[in-house]
Amino acid sequence: MKEKEITKEYTRFERARIIGARALQIARGAPIMIKTDLKDPIEIAKLEFEQGATQIDVKRDNKKENRAS
Repeated sequence: MKEKEITKEYTRFERARIIGARALQIARGAPIMIKTDLKDPIEIAKLEFEQGATQIDVKRDNKKENRAS
């Protein structure tokens, strides 16, 4: 059995989903993981993501799908 490969490179869609989910958490009162004077939940979530403070995992199916051309 092969070990699962773990990567921290996210697609633009995964990045948007992570930031959006975290911004929603912040807007609903979740604690902010970084020190900042920003008030906008989206900007705070972006900054957390860039600094690696976001604690959200992405599960991927590593099977390559055959796509019809």
